[in-house]
Amino acid sequence: MDVRSYGYVVIQTAKLDEWRDFATNVLGMMIAPGMPDDGNLYLKMDERPFRFMIVEGDSEVLLASGFELADKACLDATCAKLDAAGIGYVAGSDDEAAAKKVLGLIKLKDPAGNGLELYYGADLDYLKFVSPTGIDEFETGFNGDMGFGHAVFPAPNLEETHAFYTDVLGFGDTDYMHFKFSEDPNDPGMGLNFMHVNNPRHHSVALYQAPDPSGCIHLMLEVKSVDEVGYCLDRVLEKEIKVTSTLGRHTNDRMLSFYMQTPSGFALEFGTGGLQVDWEGYTPTKSTLPSYWGHKFEM
Repeated sequence: MDVRSYGYVVIQTAKLDEWRDFATNVLGMMIAPGMPDDGNLYLKMDERPFRFMIVEGDSEVLLASGFELADKACLDATCAKLDAAGIGYVAGSDDEAAAKKVLGLIKLKDPAGNGLELYYGADLDYLKFVSPTGIDEFETGFNGDMGFGHAVFPAPNLEETHAFYTDVLGFGDTDYMHFKFSEDPNDPGMGLNFMHVNNPRHHSVALYQAPDPSGCIHLMLEVKSVDEVGYCLDRVLEKEIKVTSTLGRHTNDRMLSFYMQTPSGFALEFGTGGLQVDWEGYTPTKSTLPSYWGHKFEM
């Protein structure tokens, strides 16, 4: 299995205009010039045609997360492994693949019910990224090969869902955290698994042991400088967008970031300086402190 990056997300919302303003005028993403005028909102941040696809609907939910595989042989091998594990999936049609600007894809759900799309052969359109807020570039690697960022998915059945990502899809463990929210010795707490794919980003997916109807705990975007984080925080405060966590620096991936509420209600982390790892000989860690400083979350 060779999962290369977290390529795109599909978000359903009843607040399309709010998302347009939020994504462009707060986050600094660009309305994708090479995508069709079909009523959906496509957002660009690098050499890829789009990274966020926002579709109109009657609920606020992360519909799908697209993960890039190495090639068609890898997709075929993935299908064989899913078949052997008795995990159902649906092959995307040619029209669906064309709409996502890829050569082929399959659709499935993880054991926690989170929607996934596994694809190969993504386009590079090389259309110049021009941020409405003046961001020079996001941290996505060479030709976007590190993906757009990361996500934390809800996974009440943490052990089962974690095993699916590692044993079936081939994700690698990076770090594990366990939180208790009271002094009660019988408080079972919540687990949080961080996992990487075949690129240097510290984690592309984390799983949090709690339900969430949106299918998303948070998404993350990374920029190149501390100043861009500060400028974004200024924009958030000016627009009176809810800050769900203060500025801070995480321990495990060293990300300096803050969190804000998206129009769909789930959080988005905006940061810089995330750790990039050489996975050769790497030993997964267990962290007991989430941040060196800051990151005071609103509970």
